[in-house]
Amino acid sequence: MPRGKFTNHKGRNRKFTSPEELEEQRKLEEQKSKWRKDHGEASTEEESEEEKSGSGSEDSDSDDDGRPVKAKGVSGLIEVENPNRVVKKNKKLNNLDNLGEGEKPQLSRREREEIERQRAAAAYQKLHAEGKTEQARADLARLAVIRQQREEAAKKREAEKKSKEEGTTTKKR
Repeated sequence: MPRGKFTNHKGRNRKFTSPEELEEQRKLEEQKSKWRKDHGEASTEEESEEEKSGSGSEDSDSDDDGRPVKAKGVSGLIEVENPNRVVKKNKKLNNLDNLGEGEKPQLSRREREEIERQRAAAAYQKLHAEGKTEQARADLARLAVIRQQREEAAKKREAEKKSKEEGTTTKKR
């Protein structure tokens, strides 16, 4: 026994079924299913296998009266109520060509926002180039002031050049 006040009792009373017992259980199940077949009673396992394989009636969703049969248990709810279940739809070849043209691909929120951001930036650049935005007006005003200063500086330089040339020509004579 382990020392201390906490002991682990896991695995103490485990029993394993022997292969002989498993074989006997399988044989009993086969005998029961055979007896049910002979007496006209179908087991639930066989019914579920027939529904899955399709070997049962052609229209498994309806009774002999033509009324739809409700699925027993939770299986009917799962098929109808499961929001994550995707029903695979077969598409015809001639409809595939038309589907690509008519529908736009569904974009995620981030993709839509990115496209919208790009459109807004392009529109702003266009307005900026035309000089219709506040920033463009401020830039144009700054450019006008700079041009005026450069023109004045150029005139000053020309005037100084002329005065120097006149001064040098008068000294040479």
